[in-house]
Amino acid sequence: MEFWKNIKMYDLTQKLSHLTPPWPTYEPLQIKFFKRLSSNGANGQVITTSNHVGTHLDGSLHFCTHGRDIASIPLEDLIGPGVVVDLSDIAEDYGIYTSKDITDRVEVKKGDILIINTGYHRYAWDQPEADEVRYMVKHPGPTKEFAKWCKEMELKWIGVDCGSADHPMNTKIREWCPRQAKEADKYMKGKYGKSLEEMFPDEDYQLMHIDLFPHDIIHAENLGGEIDKILNKRLIIGCYPWRFEGGESSICRIVAYEEIK
Repeated sequence: MEFWKNIKMYDLTQKLSHLTPPWPTYEPLQIKFFKRLSSNGANGQVITTSNHVGTHLDGSLHFCTHGRDIASIPLEDLIGPGVVVDLSDIAEDYGIYTSKDITDRVEVKKGDILIINTGYHRYAWDQPEADEVRYMVKHPGPTKEFAKWCKEMELKWIGVDCGSADHPMNTKIREWCPRQAKEADKYMKGKYGKSLEEMFPDEDYQLMHIDLFPHDIIHAENLGGEIDKILNKRLIIGCYPWRFEGGESSICRIVAYEEIK
């Protein structure tokens, strides 16, 4: 079709294999052949996995009992206009980003899809600088201010190029990784004059999930791929999960579409 001659597509999806680390403590992807071309006339595989391996979409059911399953998300909520914002110039281990950091760099409109490039995709398992601990445990994240802004903007969904849309020290990782939690506490006191507990009190725990999912403002995690090619741009962005009835989340593919003028 003539239309597609003017469209360039960018794949924002991380590679997926048995080597892809899941979110900490989650089941990794396991794969085996149950038939082979040489003996059975066709190749066939069986996989076992959690939904939180590689690039995946967290559905509201993941943290909200009355939330939508993946199959219930309308296509118009998965695909639409949005922006990719580059925060890599200010991102650092355990850092905090704010809504102002976003709006200083791009125009965000109500109902947009928002993709956040922290730059930490360079530490993903399939990259030359691969560092699983840094990628999952030390990436930057937001506070309650940011979650409140997301609700005000009625965002369709958010994408991040790191292990979680929440700050890792506002998740169970804080308990699982006491050494890194001490590092983060020292960083917070030096940078913001507040302890880790003051930055992330109990009532704000995992707020990007718990606070936003009841409003169906969900997010995709572990983005990567060609994200560096479309920084600070407005595009059409699509997330393509399984049509998964009862699915709390889903492995997915994420694509950005740019009109070439």
